Amino acid sequence: MPSWNFNYRKLGRAAETLLIAAAGALFFVWIKFPAGLICGSMLAVAAAALAGRPMAVPGPLARVVFVIVGISLGAVVTPQTVHGVVDWPLSIALISVSALCMTAATMSYLRFVHGWDMKSALYGGSPGGMAQVMALAAQSGADMRAVVIVQTVRVVFLAVGIPAGLALFGLAASPTASLGAATFNAPLLNLAVLVVFSTFTALLLSWINFPASMVFGAMLGSGILHGSGFIEASLPWWLVSAAIVALGATVGARFSNTPARMLFAYLWAALGSFAVAIAIATAFAFMVSRVTNAHISDLVIAFAPGAQDTMMVLALSLNIDPVFVGAHQLARFLVVSLSLPVFMHFFARDNPPKGGGQSGN
Repeated sequence: MPSWNFNYRKLGRAAETLLIAAAGALFFVWIKFPAGLICGSMLAVAAAALAGRPMAVPGPLARVVFVIVGISLGAVVTPQTVHGVVDWPLSIALISVSALCMTAATMSYLRFVHGWDMKSALYGGSPGGMAQVMALAAQSGADMRAVVIVQTVRVVFLAVGIPAGLALFGLAASPTASLGAATFNAPLLNLAVLVVFSTFTALLLSWINFPASMVFGAMLGSGILHGSGFIEASLPWWLVSAAIVALGATVGARFSNTPARMLFAYLWAALGSFAVAIAIATAFAFMVSRVTNAHISDLVIAFAPGAQDTMMVLALSLNIDPVFVGAHQLARFLVVSLSLPVFMHFFARDNPPKGGGQSGN
C-alpha cells in the first residue's frame, strides 16, 4: 500500500510540473517571446520550484523527451548540410580556445571576487558538461550548493537571454531549420524506421557514457538517415512542441529544494560569472564572424556556454542550424572535459575546500 501511495504522489508531482510548464509555454507563445515554448516552460517551473512546489519530471519520461528532441534536431540535416561541415574547422578550433579562456576567467572571478575556494570556483565556472561537472564536484569536496546554483542560473539566463538579445538587436536567423516544418509528412514505415534507428543510436551512445547521449544519439541516427538521403520523415509538430515544453520543465525543475534565500545568497556570483563567460563567448563569436561566412546568430548560440541539449533546442526554435550548433557545443564539451583534470592538477589539487560561496558574496 505505501508503494502505491508513493507512486501516486510521484505521478501527481509530474502532472503538476508539466501543467505548469505548459501554462508558462503558452503564455510566452501568446506574448510572442522568441523560443517561447522552452523559455516559458523553464521559467514557470523554476518559479514554482523556488516557491516551494515539488517540481519533477520522471527519468523515463525525460529520456523519451530527449530522443524525440534529438530526432527533430537530426531531421534538419540534408546532404548539403553534410558537405558544409568542411567549412567549420576554424570556428571549432576557436571555440576550443574560448572554452579554455572561459574556464580560467570564470574560475578566477569566483575565486578572487567572491572568495570561493579553488575547487568550487573551478567547477562553478566550468562552461559545459553540467552532469559531468556535478559528478566531479561532488567527488572533489567542492561546495555543491554553490556549484549547482551557479551552473543552473547560467543555463536559464542563456536560454531566456539569447532569444531576447537576438530579437532586441534584430539579428535575423539563418533559414536552415524550423520547428514549424516538423509536420507529419511521411509514411508510417519511414517514420518507424526513423524512430527505431534513432532510439538505437541513442541507447548505443548511452551505453558508452557519451555526454547528453539521448539527445546526441537520436540526433546522430536521425542525421545519418536524413543526411544520406535515405529517408525523409518528420515527427508531428505537436509531439515535438510537447517534448520541448517537457525539456524546459526538466531544466526548471533543477531549482527544486532550493530555498529562495539560498538562491539570492549566490545570485551575484552566478550573475557575475555568467557575465564573464558570455563576454568571452561573444568576443570569440564576433571574431569568427569576421573571418568566416558564418552568421552571427548561429555563432552566438554555438559559442554560448550553456547545456548542449538546451542550446540545440534553442537553435531549432529560432530557425538556426542545430547541427552547426551541436558540433560546436560538442567540441566545447570535449575541451572542457579534457581540461578540467589539468586545471584541477595545477590550481585546485592542494587547495582545501573553504565552503565555496557560503558567505553569499
